[in-house]
Amino acid sequence: MPYVNIKVTKEGVTAEQKSELIVGVTALLKKVLNKNPATTVVVIDEVETDNWGIAGEQVTLHRKRGE
Repeated sequence: MPYVNIKVTKEGVTAEQKSELIVGVTALLKKVLNKNPATTVVVIDEVETDNWGIAGEQVTLHRKRGE
C-alpha cells in the first residue's frame, strides 16, 4: 500500500488542484511501479508559510524580500 505525503504552503490551493494532484500521483504509481490505485493513499498537508523554512528563514520573510 503506497502512501504519498505532499506538503505545500497554504496559499490558496484549490480543491480542484488537490484532486488533480491525487489523481496524478495515483496514476504515476500505477504506471511506474504497477501499484494498485485502490490501495494507494495520497495525503496533502498545507503548511502556513511561517512554519516553512528555506535558506534559513521563514518562507513568509523570504517572499517579502522577493526571493
